[in-house]
Amino acid sequence: MTITIVGHGYVGLVSACVFADFGNKVWVVGHTPEKLKRLKNGDPIIYEPGLAEMLQKNIKAKRLIFTDTYEKAVKDSEIVFITVGTPPKSDGSADLSAVFTVAKEIATHLAPRFTVVSCKSTVPVGTNIAVEKILNDNKPPGASIAVASCPEFLREGSAIQDTVSPDRVVIGSDSPEAIEKMLELHKSLPGKRVVTNLASAELIKYASNSILATKISFANLISFFCEKTGADVEEVLDAVGMDRRIGRTFMYAGVGYGGSCFPKDVQALTDTGKKLGVDVTLLKSVEDINQHARANFLANVLKKVKGKNIGILGLSFKPDTDDIRFAPSVYLVGELIKKGYKITAYDQAASENIRKIFGDKITLVDHAFDAVRGADALLVLTEWNEFKQIDLVKVKSLLNKPVLFDGRNIYDPVKMKEMGFEYFGIGRP
Repeated sequence: MTITIVGHGYVGLVSACVFADFGNKVWVVGHTPEKLKRLKNGDPIIYEPGLAEMLQKNIKAKRLIFTDTYEKAVKDSEIVFITVGTPPKSDGSADLSAVFTVAKEIATHLAPRFTVVSCKSTVPVGTNIAVEKILNDNKPPGASIAVASCPEFLREGSAIQDTVSPDRVVIGSDSPEAIEKMLELHKSLPGKRVVTNLASAELIKYASNSILATKISFANLISFFCEKTGADVEEVLDAVGMDRRIGRTFMYAGVGYGGSCFPKDVQALTDTGKKLGVDVTLLKSVEDINQHARANFLANVLKKVKGKNIGILGLSFKPDTDDIRFAPSVYLVGELIKKGYKITAYDQAASENIRKIFGDKITLVDHAFDAVRGADALLVLTEWNEFKQIDLVKVKSLLNKPVLFDGRNIYDPVKMKEMGFEYFGIGRP
């Protein structure tokens, strides 16, 4: 099958590489010459384990083609995916301008036959109906279209595995012919098939991310209780998670969630609920708790650190990615700099992205121990594997003062205190 994917961010590029790897011919349409040049040369631009190898393999096999024009790509394809960004506006609603602009471009280049246009971008309920209208208003004579919603559920850091081995494939459409085409494209993928209408498919994506964000905020809420009472949040949540109805997955306390999905999707679903007259108190609380988790962590640092030199390990919002969008580190570094602290930080992937924000206001180093050396306190903000078994004896010897704030609860507080650290976890005595 020949398909086109418009957009080459996490969703677009990973999807393109996976579909090409299954033997399909995949066009990828972008608009930034510099990025397209790098992609054509096998540079995936983003940090994602295994992506560079898959990209290079399928470029070499001539199954993956990058272009800045729609005409040949769209006319050649049976299915066209929209995978552009839908960032939050200042009021929390999703900015759909790129989706609608792309839909109009696709429409004007359709071939005089049937084409499925599928939105993989995360969009509020009703967006695909609006896309369908744009397509019908702008398509040339003889062109026939049907829209489908096919949300993605990949996680940054494990995006290829999640795309190749999904738990479910969701296809929403009112067109039997579009559903048949989409099922055919996804036939090589495992996972349950959920075939539904457009509104349900759109809402499934937001509901999925919002419940995961809720579990994280619930864990942080319990950590606040633990901090006040002397309870241990890890022991509490371990016991709670033993109930099979609840489970432990994603129920972890820390400095809060970040990334390109949870913050904006919770806000967008909140905005949609307000417009529909739905009580969204729960969703607003999820976001409020997330913000409080960061502020509470910062307050503890400001209260307990005696000195102005702070080392940081981990800047990305999660391990195995260079993404710092809405990352707790951005908030914390920004606030600490404002208060006159000197920050030295290390992250194996995200340093350049942080540099774009803070420039020479932050010192970025190439080795973990260089971030530790001479610091009055160490903050661990991302649970990269290399930090989990780092030589803590050496860490202590390099610190000006053996003060460690564990923003992801990756160390044993008893052992840390036995080693002589002044240790502060999240909701741990």
